[in-house]
Amino acid sequence: MGTSQRRILSLLCSAALALPAAAPLSASAEWVHIGYMGDLNNDQELNMADLVIMKRHLLGIEPLTDSNSYHVQASFIGIHGADGFQADEYFVTADINQDGAVDVFDFVELRQAIVNNSPLWVWQWETGYTVHEDPLENYSEFIGASVNDVYKFMPSQGTGRMLIIYADFTDCKFKYLPSSKEIEKIAFGEEDTNSRLYPWESISAFFKRSSKGALELSGRAYHYSTQGSVNSYKGVPGQKALLTEACRALDSEIDFRDFDGNNDSYIDTITLIVPGQASSDTWWPASVQFADNNYSYDGMKIGHMITGNCQINSPSDYRDFISTLSHETGHCMGLPDYYRYDSSEDADGLHGTAGSELMDDTGGDLSCVSKLHLGWYRTDQVKVYDTSAGTQSFTLHNAQSSDGNTVIIPCGKLDSRYHSEYMMIEYTTKDANNSAPPWYVSIGEGIRIYHVEASLYNNGWWTSFRYASGSEFTDNYAGRRFIRLIDDEKKDNIYKTGDIINGKITGFHWYDSKGRQTIETDLTIEIGEKKNNSYTITIKNNNGN
Repeated sequence: MGTSQRRILSLLCSAALALPAAAPLSASAEWVHIGYMGDLNNDQELNMADLVIMKRHLLGIEPLTDSNSYHVQASFIGIHGADGFQADEYFVTADINQDGAVDVFDFVELRQAIVNNSPLWVWQWETGYTVHEDPLENYSEFIGASVNDVYKFMPSQGTGRMLIIYADFTDCKFKYLPSSKEIEKIAFGEEDTNSRLYPWESISAFFKRSSKGALELSGRAYHYSTQGSVNSYKGVPGQKALLTEACRALDSEIDFRDFDGNNDSYIDTITLIVPGQASSDTWWPASVQFADNNYSYDGMKIGHMITGNCQINSPSDYRDFISTLSHETGHCMGLPDYYRYDSSEDADGLHGTAGSELMDDTGGDLSCVSKLHLGWYRTDQVKVYDTSAGTQSFTLHNAQSSDGNTVIIPCGKLDSRYHSEYMMIEYTTKDANNSAPPWYVSIGEGIRIYHVEASLYNNGWWTSFRYASGSEFTDNYAGRRFIRLIDDEKKDNIYKTGDIINGKITGFHWYDSKGRQTIETDLTIEIGEKKNNSYTITIKNNNGN
């Protein structure tokens, strides 16, 4: 962080201490008081209970853990008017004097702060969204959604609400104009396995299958005709201008509070669809953060907006509408793109018969990596291999069924919110959401393995996945990436009974300090028998354990 940026953070933090509430830098970010140095039980208070925890730690009775720190996701932190700085994933409040060690000197300072009622305030640079508490809490019978740690507004669990605005221009009209009810049925209709477009019969049905029922997506659709020509709305500013123009015009018809499924005072997602012949320079389908809290409707601010010219072509021709909006909705729920940006030769992020993924080529179902972060596994469906336990066997069930599960092989310590490096294994099939890929996607059936690096990055404004496509940290995709496929080549790279995966397989390695896959895992994976629509796999530690 540069000197000027550090000075700005320092001034802002000092200003915050002088005010009853945090002073905002803009409408979408501000310093927020999150607690105190020495708050070891995370109750946002400083008292004798914290002193007892510190004493037990110093006596070696009960060492401090991440649960005794603030989970700040590497955001910017300020302490009582001092210069702001970027913290790690967890900020250790026990190190009160900030000398890099928790010792008796911190104990003395903590006791004085309690006796004198003079705690050091901790401030965090917030961006207008809620940071979910650690540890990762379960949603009903499902694991928690770690995508809640990144900047996004559409929930991936529970109820998601989408507002669709179907808009044309004075000089650019839809060749086929479906009614609002027809749009709603196409977008949010119930599962229909007899539909000729299955599994793309609706966005809601696609996600309900993929999430095992963890996400219920619904919404409403409205028509709008613009006041200007198509060339009056160019680029993202033009998209936003059209969106706000439509929202103002439809305000009397819409109760925008109906589109906040997770009660965060943001509309989950507004989707703006324009005619297919509208210029792709502006209207190529995309999902972007609206990022302007000056606009509010019925007390609701706009979170994400999806824009695009992926129109419904007819009552029986709308596959592109569904698959495209499903991909963009994945972004609204927090997932990055898996394909490679700015690649003229090969944009695919994942190749071969194991490479289909909604967030890569919109070719089929979401992978185990996506489902893990979206919180779409039940608590018993995520198994973690323990390298110290030696040889372990696991049963993998059909990923396109409600029994679909996964196995994680961590590189060192597995972060409690899955924001670290690891391998993920699943048994993928041609069933359900994988049953009708586009012509350019070939889907195989068997075992596929991913290499994941899901660390977070906070740029001072928002939190994202550090190694997502387009990130400056991927070394132009030669280094660490959010998701890679083991044996990632344009071939049949699905593993089946009798196959062995070890250090001879391309990509079955950990990242080194330069971000290259060179470090041996010292593991061997053997693909066992397929039985009752399940595969057995055995993971062995080659070091003899």
